[in-house]
Amino acid sequence: MEKAFIKKETVRFQHVDFAGIVFYPRFLEMLNNIVEDFYDEALGMPFKNIHKTGGIPTVDLKIQFKKAARLGDVLTKYLWVKKLGSSSIMCGFKFEHEDGSTCLEGEVSLVRVAFNEGRDEIKSSPFPDEMRAKLEQYVM
Repeated sequence: MEKAFIKKETVRFQHVDFAGIVFYPRFLEMLNNIVEDFYDEALGMPFKNIHKTGGIPTVDLKIQFKKAARLGDVLTKYLWVKKLGSSSIMCGFKFEHEDGSTCLEGEVSLVRVAFNEGRDEIKSSPFPDEMRAKLEQYVM
């Protein structure tokens, strides 16, 4: 995973259900967090700036849950680019436990979009050359 963007996240009380394991929608929030961190830290495009004129919505998501995560667990989250289109990216992701076992893995497809001035029209928008060059560094 040498080309992956990597972050760690500790499972907190807010993430778990009555059984003491992560409630599955919280995993989707954790995934969104790594996407947001990737755009900010790896691409230099924080969401607070992207969302002034457009966005990067999720258009497809596939996820397989492999092993439960519990309160206090530290997960290592990996995100990489599997396919780079003119305005879309398909990313692979994987969350691992400290022992290296897979907690979950999957794919998420995102499309770069632009809004018109009134924000009543949204259309795909090609990645600028500088952004594309940064994305290419994470292609695996």
